[in-house]
Amino acid sequence: MNGKIPTLRTELHALCERIGRRVQFMEVCGTHTMSVFRNGIRALLPNNLRLVSGPGCPVCVTAQRYIDAALDIAGRSGVMVATYGDMMRVPGRSGSLERLRATGARIQVVNSARAALQMARVHPDCEVVFLAVGFETTAPATAATILEADRDGVENFSALICHKLVVPAMLALLETSDPDGPGLDGFLCPGHVSVIIGANAYQPIVERHAKPCVVAGFEADQILSGLVHLTRQLAQGRATLENVYSAVVSAEGNTVAQELVNRVFVVADTVWRQLGTIPQSGQELAPPYEHFDAVRRFEVVIGEDEDHAECRCGEMIQGKVQPWQCPLFGKECTPLSPIGPCMVSSEGTCAAWYKYERDLPDRSVSAVREVGW
Repeated sequence: MNGKIPTLRTELHALCERIGRRVQFMEVCGTHTMSVFRNGIRALLPNNLRLVSGPGCPVCVTAQRYIDAALDIAGRSGVMVATYGDMMRVPGRSGSLERLRATGARIQVVNSARAALQMARVHPDCEVVFLAVGFETTAPATAATILEADRDGVENFSALICHKLVVPAMLALLETSDPDGPGLDGFLCPGHVSVIIGANAYQPIVERHAKPCVVAGFEADQILSGLVHLTRQLAQGRATLENVYSAVVSAEGNTVAQELVNRVFVVADTVWRQLGTIPQSGQELAPPYEHFDAVRRFEVVIGEDEDHAECRCGEMIQGKVQPWQCPLFGKECTPLSPIGPCMVSSEGTCAAWYKYERDLPDRSVSAVREVGW
């Protein structure tokens, strides 16, 4: 065990005892979610401290209508679709990309936007469409690829843009009028996104809502350190922005990547799965690059979402419920037959619970704590 962990655990328990009430923090990033489970951190938490997951899994927050648009495009002749692997099994109204590929559609898993552009170079007789999902972490790569395609005149390449912005979603969670909102005491802010946008990007959350924000990495000691800093702020009656991941994350972030994104994209309202439209929370191609927009190129009609009536993924990514509270979890909805995106993604909350605490709520220490929350 990391030598820092026992000390951090002791301090965390002492601080929570000093606070003397229930405390609820949100880990926004899906990578944090998986790391919390993989390192057994939930078992180290005080009984009055709960961690809930937020809208930081890019696959989970991608609206169903985007999947439907991707299926529409992929089903057309003369088209090849390039996508990150996690998107293959996300359900749309008429199935998934994985199922469509099984019927003969040309759908290829890639690990970068540039790999999709290379497909377009190798197959000049096809229209190659890249499914551009993700937060500020992946947007710079998409932007660089669009610029390269434009510079080199690769006319058979386009992108279905579904990039989203983290901070507007965090603010939306705090500004909701829903009485059943998550009741958050602070945020464990994502490490990867923060490398790009910088720690200072979370300052509006502190200033507008007096909620502590701490940027942390993904190792067990980093996560526990972040939780200690958050809890210490509550115990001291203050709300500030702190960064315990300063070796990687600066205050300003990666300004080169930011300039690249600002050149290719413009901020726009966008739809999040089961969260509706969040103002100024997404990105669209700027006018000089609109000819790379797959929706325009293929004249795709974007419909409405028709999510499964019993799926609670939308509540999951708002921190309102835990996976075992969904009637589908571990029954109709499993990694082999996912109904909601939270069970599909490697960063999904349901996938994490299923993998690490599948026997909920009967035999899990975490579940026992949750039942009595």
